Amino acid sequence: MYLGLAWHFWNTRWRRREAATTPGLRAWERAAMLVPLGLHGWLLYAALFGTSQLRFGFAQALSVMMFLGVALYWVESLFYSLEGMEPLVMPLAAAAVPLPALFPGLASSAVYAQATGFRLHLALAMVAYSLFVIALLHATLMAVAERQLHRKSGFALAGLPPLLTLERLLFRVIAAAFVFLTLTLATGIVFSETLFGRALPLDHKTVFAVLSWLAFGSLLAGRWLYGWRGRTALRWTLTGFVMLLFAYVGSRFVLEVLLHRG
Repeated sequence: MYLGLAWHFWNTRWRRREAATTPGLRAWERAAMLVPLGLHGWLLYAALFGTSQLRFGFAQALSVMMFLGVALYWVESLFYSLEGMEPLVMPLAAAAVPLPALFPGLASSAVYAQATGFRLHLALAMVAYSLFVIALLHATLMAVAERQLHRKSGFALAGLPPLLTLERLLFRVIAAAFVFLTLTLATGIVFSETLFGRALPLDHKTVFAVLSWLAFGSLLAGRWLYGWRGRTALRWTLTGFVMLLFAYVGSRFVLEVLLHRG
């Protein structure tokens, strides 16, 4: 379903220029997006909460991240016409759906899997991840739209808000994601201190998470102090997002798939 919608949106938003005459999601398109989104959410709920043991590895993280990413885009599209983002987000969601079945992961330790602090930390992290996905797609759409605008060709741009509006939206999303990332690190410190007696264990996950936090914090500071925008914002967004992926998804992939460890 996600792939079918991706093809539809690519065909009507990117391929055919006449699509710009009706900006925004049509009512049937908005309703159609809810069908795979609802099924995706049901599958995730059954996989995460329908079993006696919690299995949450890199595959589950990516699937939850893209589920929340599509949901956030759907809500955001109620307020802003973001023509062109649909063909970007839908294929990513389609690729993420089967991952938990292909890589079921290893069961988490019962000692902390049921802890409220751990679940809060996990929920905050997934919201932060999904917001950064939306931010990255915003930045990508801005870069493509700016390039096509300079070339005066490509897919129709009439359905998009002005680039300055897109830029403001991008930094609002990054600021919200940064808040959730800060809360993720804070709850992780408290949880680690309570359970393991160490506030910040020096491992790959911690190092990349802190580097990502510093990257996005620098981007927001650069925006506020020096007016960073355009390609500079895209580079910093991409750098921070890659580090964030390495922090959990990358480290869990290495442990689960390459090293077969939990």
